[in-house]
Amino acid sequence: MRPAWALLGLCCLIWRVTGGPSGDFCSQIHNSGVKPGFPKTIKTNDPGVLRAARHTVERFNNCSNDIFLFKESHVNSAMVQVRAPVQVGAPVQIVKGLKYMLDLEIGRTMCKKTRHPSLDKCDFQTNHTLKQTFGCYSEVWVIPWLHEIDVPVLHCH
Repeated sequence: MRPAWALLGLCCLIWRVTGGPSGDFCSQIHNSGVKPGFPKTIKTNDPGVLRAARHTVERFNNCSNDIFLFKESHVNSAMVQVRAPVQVGAPVQIVKGLKYMLDLEIGRTMCKKTRHPSLDKCDFQTNHTLKQTFGCYSEVWVIPWLHEIDVPVLHCH
């Protein structure tokens, strides 16, 4: 029984030191009306959606052999889902994060990868022969209190 109490004490200490999940995240979960495990449509201009879209293009740019950077041009639709709820007691659940599911368009910019500029300062290609856009579906998993963001699914065509 002592190891269980030690583990519980360690968890409480970590919670106290890290402050637990950020207030923004907790209020987002509490006020969103999202039930754990069920995706919900979310506005395409939601700050979380826009951050997820940016992580999507960063992953695309890291995987692409193109000399130019791409950036998000339009989010067509977005859904959010509370990830992997763990049932602790009847009313208590531990949330492991959010999963954003995005349908978006990305376009080639005039910025070259070798210069590593901020994507916010990159304009889209105006040269018709260099212009290129892709329609993409991505899933972005976010655990804000651990500062973890992963894009395990990215399909562009």
